[in-house]
Amino acid sequence: MSWGTELWDQFDNLEKHTQWGIDVLEKYIKFVKERTEIELSYAKQLRNLSKKYQPKKNSKEEEEYRYTSTRAFLATLNEMNDYAGQHEVISENMTSLITGELTRYVQELKQERKSHFHDGRKAQQHIETCWKQLEASKRRFERDCKEADRAQQYFEKMDADINVTKADVEKARQQAQLRHQMAEDSKAEYSSTLQKFNSEQHDHYYTHIPNIFQKIQEMEERRIVRIGESMKTFAEVDRQVIPIIGKCLDEITKAAESIDHKNDSQLVIEAFKSGFEPPGDIDFEDFTQPMKRTVSESSLSNSRGDGKSEPKFGGKSKGKLWPFIKKNKPPPPPPASASPSAVPNGPQSPKQQKEPLSHRFNEFMTSKPKIHCFRSLKRGLSLKLGAGPEDFSNLPPEQRRKKLQQKVDELNKDIQKEMDQRDALTKMKDVYIKNPQMGDAASVDHRLAELGQNIEKLRLEVQKFEGWLAEVEGRLPMRTEQARRQSGLYEAQNTSAVNSCAQDRESPDGSYTEEQSQETEMKVPATDFDDEFDDEEPLPTIGTCKALYTFEGQNEGTISVAEGEMLYVIEEDKGDGWTRIRRNEDEEGYVPTSYVEVYLDKNAKGAMTYI
Repeated sequence: MSWGTELWDQFDNLEKHTQWGIDVLEKYIKFVKERTEIELSYAKQLRNLSKKYQPKKNSKEEEEYRYTSTRAFLATLNEMNDYAGQHEVISENMTSLITGELTRYVQELKQERKSHFHDGRKAQQHIETCWKQLEASKRRFERDCKEADRAQQYFEKMDADINVTKADVEKARQQAQLRHQMAEDSKAEYSSTLQKFNSEQHDHYYTHIPNIFQKIQEMEERRIVRIGESMKTFAEVDRQVIPIIGKCLDEITKAAESIDHKNDSQLVIEAFKSGFEPPGDIDFEDFTQPMKRTVSESSLSNSRGDGKSEPKFGGKSKGKLWPFIKKNKPPPPPPASASPSAVPNGPQSPKQQKEPLSHRFNEFMTSKPKIHCFRSLKRGLSLKLGAGPEDFSNLPPEQRRKKLQQKVDELNKDIQKEMDQRDALTKMKDVYIKNPQMGDAASVDHRLAELGQNIEKLRLEVQKFEGWLAEVEGRLPMRTEQARRQSGLYEAQNTSAVNSCAQDRESPDGSYTEEQSQETEMKVPATDFDDEFDDEEPLPTIGTCKALYTFEGQNEGTISVAEGEMLYVIEEDKGDGWTRIRRNEDEEGYVPTSYVEVYLDKNAKGAMTYI
C-alpha cells in the first residue's frame, strides 16, 4: 500500500490532505493550551479559596483552631493548597511536553511538506516540458512530410509536361529530393524525441512521483503517530499527579477521622469553666411578721452583698442599664491644624450629647448615697473602657488561673530569651578580652547591664504573677456559699454590677434619677464604701504627654492645661478626638488630642504617638 502507486494521479488532493493534517495538529495544540490555562485558573481559585478561609494572625480565629474539628478544617485547607499545586504541575507539564514540542514539530512539518511538494511540482514541470518537445517534433515531422508530398507531385507534373524545359524539370526533381530528405530527418528526430519522452514518462510515473509521494506518506504517518503520542502524554500527565492528589485526599480523610468530639467538649470546659459551684438552696424568708421585714442574711441578695469584691444590690429587672453605660465622650475637638485662638472656648459642651461613661461615673461618685457600690461599678466601667485589671481579677477563678499561668509562661520565655542574649554577649566579651583585635570588650558592657536590668524586671513580674497564681490556686479548692452564689450570677458580672447599683435610680422610661432606694440603704452599710474605696486603685498611666497649646477645660469632664505642661496619660484616643489625662491623684479629665503630644510607653497596648 503506497501512495506513489495507488495515488500517482492525486497530487492536488494529497496536497490538500496534508494541509488538513497540519491544521488538525494545530487545533490539538490550541486545545491543550486552553486546557493548561484552565488548570492554572483552577489552581489559582483553589489557592485563593484556601487563603480566604485561613485563620488571620493575632485574631480570635486562632484561638478557635485548638479544637480538633477546626484543626481538621485547617488541615483540609492546607491539603487543598497542595491539591492546587498539582494542577499547576499538570499545566506546566502539558505546556513543556505537549504544547512546546508540538509547536516546534509543526514548524518542521511545514518545511518538510513544502520541500516534498516542491519536488513534485518540479517533476511535473519536467514531464510537461518533454511532452511539449515531443509535440513540437511531431508537428515538424508532419509538416515536412506534407511538404515532401507536394514537392513530389510538382516534380511529376513538370516531368509530364512537354512544354517545360529540361532545366525546370531538373529543378523540380531536386526540390522534391530535398523535401524528402527533410521529411526523413524530421522522422528520425521525432522518433528519437518520442523514445526520450517515453523513457522520461516512465521514470516520472514509476520512479520520481512514487518516491516523492512515499516521502509525503511517511511524513503524514509520522504526524499521525506524533499526535497519538501527544494524546498519551496528555493522559500520562494527569496520571502522574493522581497518587499525590490521592495522598492529599487521604490526609483530608485522616484529618476528618482525627476529630474527637470528647476532646472538643473538654476544651470547651477548660475555656469557659469559672471554678464556681452552683448556688445552694435559698432559705425561706418569712414576711408575715412585721419585725422580720428585713432581708434574710441567707438570701440570695444578701449573698451578693456579703463579699467586698463584687457587691450587687436590689432585685429588680436584670436587663436595665444606666443611661451612661454607653461610652460617649465630649464632641470631637477642632483639627490639629487649627490654632487654639480659632477656638477660644474649646470644644462644644458635652452636655449637648450623651455624657461619656467616665463623666457620669465621676458625677455618680460625688453623690454620697451612690458610693456604696463603688467597686462593682468601677469594675464594670474598666471592662467597658477596655482596661482590664492586671491581675485578671475580673475573671472567674478558673479562667483567672489559666490567664495568670499563661502570663507566667510568657514571662519565663522572655526571661530565657534575655538570658540567651546575655550568655551570647558574655561569650563575645570573653572573645574580645582574649583577642582585643576583634573588638572592644567594653562596648558590650552597656548592653549586658541593660539585659541584667531587663531580666531583673521580668523576674519581679514573674514573682508578682506567681503570687497571684498561688493565691488563686489556694482559693480554688474552697467552695463557700458566697462562691456558689456568684457562679449563678457570673454571666452578668460585667454589667449587672452597674445595673444592680442603678436599678432603683431608673425611672420607668429608663432615665437616670437621683433618688436613692431605701432597699439599697438597708442592704449596704455606709462603712462598706470606706473599705472598698481605699482598696480601689486608680487607672494606671500608659504614658506621658506635653500640652502644645493652652486649653480651658470649661466643660464637664474636661481639664484645663497650660502650654508646655507635662501630664500623665491614662487613656489614649479611641478615635473620637479626646485623650484622658491626669495631673495628680485628684485632677484628671479629657483634653483634645490635637492639643497635646502623646508619648505612650512601649509596653502599653496599642502604643502610638499623636502629634
